[in-house]
Amino acid sequence: MARILVTGARRGIGREITLTLARAGHDVVATMRDTSGSDLADIAAQEQLAISLAVLDVDVDAAVAALFAQPGMAAIDVLINNAGILSINALEDETIAMMQAVMNTNFFGPVRCMKAVVPAMRMRRQGLIINITSIAGQMAAFTHSAYASSKFALEAASEALAQELAPFGVRVALIEPGIIATDMAVANLPQPRTDSAYPHGGRMVAMNADAKNGTSPAVVANAVLDIVDGRNIAFRTRCGQDAEMFLAMRSSMSDEAWIAMSDTLDDGVFFGRMMAAMQG
Repeated sequence: MARILVTGARRGIGREITLTLARAGHDVVATMRDTSGSDLADIAAQEQLAISLAVLDVDVDAAVAALFAQPGMAAIDVLINNAGILSINALEDETIAMMQAVMNTNFFGPVRCMKAVVPAMRMRRQGLIINITSIAGQMAAFTHSAYASSKFALEAASEALAQELAPFGVRVALIEPGIIATDMAVANLPQPRTDSAYPHGGRMVAMNADAKNGTSPAVVANAVLDIVDGRNIAFRTRCGQDAEMFLAMRSSMSDEAWIAMSDTLDDGVFFGRMMAAMQG
């Protein structure tokens, strides 16, 4: 049984990861900015699962330092960085404040948590860090200037850290989901500015319109469990059929072709091109 800390566990992927790991017999610390409204404590009591809730805002240095200074937190065997936020806007429309907010949560948040656990893991010569990134960490699409930048950055830091920790027996792994059927992608999908000169925000919303039928968070949670239990030793793991499809499509195109696919203001022309590319 491993002692595991999950960030962003209140709902969506983080909640599913927490339940999957606990049901597999692991001791899980489920962290979130606000524990009110979370059903994890009730489920844990009903099913007699080893889940404890803790307040954590990964955006704040002091909050991260305070949590990991608590008794028992030095003994974390596995850190799962899942907390994240999304914004959909053309770069010209995106505010600097929002760009900074996305980077703070999606990149600096995991970095803060990794720096908190790495010393003890290195000294024990044992540990595992799993970072939930995205296919947006491998391919940058319009309106994802903030989101994709944060995921690209996290992938780079993770790859560097994996090499640094390898001599000490500590493993780093990435999970790259496609479109996941979560609240963030469905009911609470961020909306682009309505006064934009760019058609791309509406296109991204349209591409997410069927997100409720997308990959279940359980697929991501099961992928995490396979890594935690040693059944998957890959550095990168993609989750969802759409993840494989989108990344295969992107890898089959030159940079210039990828950019040229969007060089029209006509949505019909764009989606025709997209469908043709998706079909190979």
